[in-house]
Amino acid sequence: MTSALQLPTGSEPASSESEAAPGAEPLPFGLDQALDFRLPELIATRRFLHAHPELSGQEFNTAELIARELAVAGLVPRLLPKGNGVICDIDGRPDGPVVALRADLDALPLTDAKDVPYRSTVEGVCHACGHDVHTTIVLGVGLLLAQLAQRGQLDGRVRLIFQPAEEILPCGSLEVIEAGGLTDVTQIFALHCDPNLPVGQVGLRVGPITAAADNITVRLTGPGGHTARPHLTVDLVDALGRLVTEVPALVNRRVPANSGLLLVFGQASAGTQYNVIPNEAMAAGTLRVLDRDTWELAPKIVAQVVRDVIAPTGATVDVEYLRGRPPVVNDARAIRVLTAATAGAAGPAGIAETPQSMGGEDFSWYLEHVPGALARLGVGRTAANVDLHRAAFDVDERAIPVGVRVLLQTALKALAE
Repeated sequence: MTSALQLPTGSEPASSESEAAPGAEPLPFGLDQALDFRLPELIATRRFLHAHPELSGQEFNTAELIARELAVAGLVPRLLPKGNGVICDIDGRPDGPVVALRADLDALPLTDAKDVPYRSTVEGVCHACGHDVHTTIVLGVGLLLAQLAQRGQLDGRVRLIFQPAEEILPCGSLEVIEAGGLTDVTQIFALHCDPNLPVGQVGLRVGPITAAADNITVRLTGPGGHTARPHLTVDLVDALGRLVTEVPALVNRRVPANSGLLLVFGQASAGTQYNVIPNEAMAAGTLRVLDRDTWELAPKIVAQVVRDVIAPTGATVDVEYLRGRPPVVNDARAIRVLTAATAGAAGPAGIAETPQSMGGEDFSWYLEHVPGALARLGVGRTAANVDLHRAAFDVDERAIPVGVRVLLQTALKALAE
């Protein structure tokens, strides 16, 4: 198997070793030396992926690269039916449990604004959410666990899931589930980069850790007309203004205040000429909500409020409500495993409480089927403008060995339960 990806010029990292945090435990079975040996290669892989990002649903070369690396380690990866994701089992004791570790592969449609040797080589596409780091960490864990399996030291099976299309709808996690990615799985875990946490800390939370997130598109139509005579037609620009300003506030009045509902329009358009009332207008945005019960009711509430607001204008309205993903709700038992793993991998100071985020994450769909948990990996840098989904986003690569240690310890502890 070959890959179409090529190493970016100047991306080779300096040789380095992972440093154990104060109070951290050595990795079992002498894997510290193996991690130190692999670390320069893992950092190079992350930069490799960062320089060659692929948009959601198009992660074919990335999936091929991951599959090749796993095959070289003696594993038997399989591509998802579309070829843009990978599932790979690491077989240990046959009567043991099956624990899954998930990474996401896709990048965002943003132009990379960083001046670094591994800057994106693909115009208008960059890894601005840390998925290159997630992929590198799960790959690193897999390569180390493969060594344990070959020596008969793995107490069960670990399934590596490299998922496409986390950033779009329909969600890539649903493709993985349909392809049998959760068959026999007893627990599933994932990390997500968090630039608000310093390297060496992992954010943990029992219960909901993200919000539900849906997409909404509203289309308005009317006969159109002359701006000199708005009384003879339907003024869609006026209707659009009412839609984007009144609907979010009114929707909030239909739900409990503690549900954390947030409706924000990110796109609005109407007309092309200064003196022509258009016959079409549209607005699109996202609805995010912290509470699962409110999320279930949201489509009906939004549709009714939109129609109530638009009715006096005379415009014809069509509401397209696209279900996205429920909140990620971390299982208490899974968080106990992650907490113990974080304490072992990063020391007691590595454990951090984290709030529920308004961001959405399609890891939630896995948790609709099996228990598990998502944790936030500290990747904080001192530079400004490094928040997620920004064109200048980058990570402190010292977070990579921390992430490998945490997920490795997580898998082993989950298998031992």
